Amino acid sequence: MATQLFSIFFNVITPVFALVVIGYFAGPRLGLNARTLSRFAYFILIPAFVFDVIRTFDVQATAVAKMTLYITAVHLLLAGAGWGVATLLRRPPKMVAAYVLIAIFGNVGNFGLPLIEFRLGKDAIPVATVYFLAILTVSFVVGVAAANWGKGGVKATTAVFKTPALLALVPAFIINHFDLPLPLALTRSTGLLAGAMIPTMLVALGVQLAGMKTFRFSGDVLVSSAIRLLGGAALAVIIAIPFGLTGVMRGAGIFQSAMPAAVLTSIIALEYDLLPDFVTTTVLFSTVASTITLTLVMALV
Repeated sequence: MATQLFSIFFNVITPVFALVVIGYFAGPRLGLNARTLSRFAYFILIPAFVFDVIRTFDVQATAVAKMTLYITAVHLLLAGAGWGVATLLRRPPKMVAAYVLIAIFGNVGNFGLPLIEFRLGKDAIPVATVYFLAILTVSFVVGVAAANWGKGGVKATTAVFKTPALLALVPAFIINHFDLPLPLALTRSTGLLAGAMIPTMLVALGVQLAGMKTFRFSGDVLVSSAIRLLGGAALAVIIAIPFGLTGVMRGAGIFQSAMPAAVLTSIIALEYDLLPDFVTTTVLFSTVASTITLTLVMALV
């Protein structure tokens, strides 16, 4: 067991964190702009990645529907757990909303995709991408609705379907379904952009973390991080049983559900004045703590 933990930590976790550390230290020294890197990834690299993966995705529509329902159920229950724990602790409404935001919004892009590839192999990337898109949708809608406390739910629901990654799904599915041929120049261009997504996002994450200036650790940071890191994994394991998921579909779903809080939660918290110092601290703490929790989850699952 100790050998397995050591292998996972150094061969799976460390390579991913190495790029984050590079971004963390190189960003301020080279004057790298986190917003520019993030927007480049968001509007260009991620859509290219989704298009490149989905157009060659060899999985039946029923399996995609099952995975989508499964991961959506996990994250809705996780949001409910965040709400329930914060309510039992008698936290004020803003803190309750922050718990929900942190619980449902995991870092399934920057962290999830490369970690799953290193642990489960390249064949797991299409499955992990389906989970990534489903989680992005439900997390954006519920997270923004919680942050705006009932005033932005409808707006968030309509806005999420305009995100570039989801827009890239439509042509990719059409090409996949009808097995349409594409010009070699196009597939090579999207392939190059897709290959640049993960390293760019990891470096951008490091630059974003370096830009976080205010940290105030508290018991709520620890509890909300535990819900995100451990609660997500536990729910994913349990809910996989009635859905009958096994193999890569089960493993990728559990790993995506165990990711730390996404940096995007800090941006949402700042935008809606939802305890941004608390949310930012939780993002950083859960990211660091995930080196331990993810190593354990990947060893046990």
